[in-house]
Amino acid sequence: MNISATALSGVIVVDTTIVRDERGTFTRLFCANELSAVIGKRRIVQINHSRTAVPGAVRGLHFQHPPEAEMKLVRCLRGRVLDVAVDLRAGSSSLLGWHAEELSPGSARMLVIPEGCAHGFQALEPHSELLYAHTAPYVREAEDGVRFDDPLLAIRWPLPIADVSPRDRSFALLRADFPGIAV
Repeated sequence: MNISATALSGVIVVDTTIVRDERGTFTRLFCANELSAVIGKRRIVQINHSRTAVPGAVRGLHFQHPPEAEMKLVRCLRGRVLDVAVDLRAGSSSLLGWHAEELSPGSARMLVIPEGCAHGFQALEPHSELLYAHTAPYVREAEDGVRFDDPLLAIRWPLPIADVSPRDRSFALLRADFPGIAV
């Protein structure tokens, strides 16, 4: 696994190797030993799978408030997505900055999104599927989000927005004096 930092502290890109032979391919999805510098003492406690049928659909931007804050490790199993992390951490030098990576099975790339960052993605191909590993369980009362189209973030989604859930459209817009989230 090749681990690379991004401009957002703690947002990490992990590239893995696809081994090919006459039978097909093999890819390591997770290795606690190789990712120990990234994960530290955290444990993966929940794994989720999402399917998004329509190109242009956006899911997110989601996060959980402390003490339920979670690190996510996100990988695309089918299709292609633009995966986005937004820094919401109080005191961060990159507060309200964002980082995006195109994820696909062919790239064998994973994005690591730390606590205090919101996560979302846009499906770039039909029937795109993501696998998420979480370091904290889902807690409804801790769940929150920011708008995918917030002008303070100015995320450049590559496709016209085709579909967004009512919940994701209902998140409040950030204010210029947003202090961030204490993580």
